Amino acid sequence: MIEICALASGSNGNCYYIGNETEAVLVDAGLSAKQILLRMKDAGLNASKIKGIFISHEHTDHVSGVRVLVKRLGIIAWFSQGTFDALRETERPETYGIFKPGKAFHAGSFTIHPFLKNHDAAEPCSFRIEHDDWHVGIFTDIGEACNTVRHHLRKCHALFLETNYDEKMLWEGTYPYLLKRRVTSAHGHLSNDQAFELIRDHAGPELVHVFLSHLSGENNRPELAEARFMSLSDRFNVSLTSRNTFSGLCRLR
Repeated sequence: MIEICALASGSNGNCYYIGNETEAVLVDAGLSAKQILLRMKDAGLNASKIKGIFISHEHTDHVSGVRVLVKRLGIIAWFSQGTFDALRETERPETYGIFKPGKAFHAGSFTIHPFLKNHDAAEPCSFRIEHDDWHVGIFTDIGEACNTVRHHLRKCHALFLETNYDEKMLWEGTYPYLLKRRVTSAHGHLSNDQAFELIRDHAGPELVHVFLSHLSGENNRPELAEARFMSLSDRFNVSLTSRNTFSGLCRLR
């Protein structure tokens, strides 16, 4: 059995939980440690099970709580070398490890598969997390899906997938032009349409659950993201994550 939950997903903070009966890991810690622990408690999750935190990149909405959370739980946070070097001194936890993108490693009974992705950060990575032949992907903050992303996608049973923006809302919205160009660039974020095409064309036969993630508060709406994936509802269970609360706990058996 493996259970997963988005404790937060959006530009105001990101944190994803993957666990089993006795152990768990987190991907990103972009809320305060207090908020992360509170949301875990509200979701009925036991923080003492956490064996490590894996940080995707150095942007504030992914690292703001990591230093305090590591100290409070007595665990290790893991970074790529480029991500760790890009952190401010005040963001660096006392105990940490460095992983190599493309090289799997273990945290308790979980196998962590980190791999490089296209995003405007120092050495950004996404993760596929494996336990007892179950595979969960956390694929957010991706400007353009490369062959490596597609390779790991094909192995996933469940997936947190970025659906950051609706193209019409973004281009008609109030963002400055250069910021719009950044968001839509190959090192920005996936739109609803891009995420839909990625899943439609490259999902493997084992994929069951897709969680629409990292929605922009300014350039997307939950109903727009859901509507874009409606035609795939006969293939996958499609659910939304939230910027403001934890998503419903999902168990894979």
